[in-house]
Amino acid sequence: MFLEYIIVFKYILFAIFLSLVLFSLSFFMVFQTPNAEKLSSYECGFNPWGDARSKFEIRYYLVAILFIIFDLEITFLYPWTVSHDKMNYFAFYSVMFFLLVLTLGFMYEWIKGALDWE
Repeated sequence: MFLEYIIVFKYILFAIFLSLVLFSLSFFMVFQTPNAEKLSSYECGFNPWGDARSKFEIRYYLVAILFIIFDLEITFLYPWTVSHDKMNYFAFYSVMFFLLVLTLGFMYEWIKGALDWE
C-alpha cells in the first residue's frame, strides 16, 4: 500500500535535488558583473515614470476575475466529466446549477460592458 507513496516521495526528493543542483550550477558558472544598466528596472524599453501604486482601470480587475472564474469552472468540471456515469441525479443537477450560476455571471459582465475594450 505504501509503495505508491514511496515512489512519489522519491520523485519529490529527486525534483528538489535537481532544482538545487541546477540553481547552484547557474550561480557559480555565470559571470556576475552588475552595473547600473542591469540593476535598473525595465519597462518596455524606456525608463519607468510615475508611481507603481497609481490608479488603473477597473476592467483589468473584472477580466482577471472572469479568468479566475472560468479557470475554477474547468477545475471543477474535469472530475465531473470523468466520473459522470457513476453519479446520481442530485450530482447532475448540482453541476447544472453550478453552470447556470457561472453563465449568469458571465452574462452579467457582458451586459455591463466589462468585456468591451474602447
